[in-house]
Amino acid sequence: MVSNDSESAVLIGVTTYLERAQQGVWDVRAAFLPEQYLTGVTAAGGIALLLPPQDPDAADAAIAGMDGLILTGGADVAPELYGEERHPLTDPARVDRDAWELALFRAAERRRIPVLAICRGLQLVNVARGGTLQQHLPESLGTERYRIGGGVFAENQVAVSPGTALAEVLGEGDVRVHSYHHQGIDRLGDGLVAAARSDDGLVQAFVDTSGGHLVGVQWHPEENGEDRRLFEDLVSQARAFAARRKEGAR
Repeated sequence: MVSNDSESAVLIGVTTYLERAQQGVWDVRAAFLPEQYLTGVTAAGGIALLLPPQDPDAADAAIAGMDGLILTGGADVAPELYGEERHPLTDPARVDRDAWELALFRAAERRRIPVLAICRGLQLVNVARGGTLQQHLPESLGTERYRIGGGVFAENQVAVSPGTALAEVLGEGDVRVHSYHHQGIDRLGDGLVAAARSDDGLVQAFVDTSGGHLVGVQWHPEENGEDRRLFEDLVSQARAFAARRKEGAR
């Protein structure tokens, strides 16, 4: 682990949900995020700061002091955002989260802040770039392999494309991943290149071609405590970004 001293520490913004939560006598809406995301950041040497949904107009100010951003998993992105009618099995719209995270991503793009987009995060970025989604993979691909239910993560194999930025992190060839999703990429958004696929052709990861550091994965790397490479890569990119920003401020 990299030391979190004042010179080397990097701040990674991590998006959260707003959900009903109970603690003792309290039953309220609260910012919620599985601890695995935080552990992924801190084990890689970063400092995780939570970014719960709020006024999208505050996104630029909220991310101004961040060195990196993680867009986390969760409920389906609203299909209205990519111009399609709602499938009966698509999750109810989470307007607050969609608006907040789209604003955060666009603010990160403007500032060239490194981004890791996980599961829903990958789908949100694809939509932000003008892409579309398959709303129910068991219908479009004929398989339940990506969401077996009951809070149990499915294990799948994906093939990382050679010559991509993702291959520099994970290596070329097959990688075992943890999946929990019923939607996936249909048409890739502008500037995004497939960096991994499963054997049914589904895009499992993308990278950006516009010059910023952007990696999106359809799986859940936070669930694999033995492989922190994606988090380590983000923290490394965030450290380089922080150094460039500091140099530019001189």
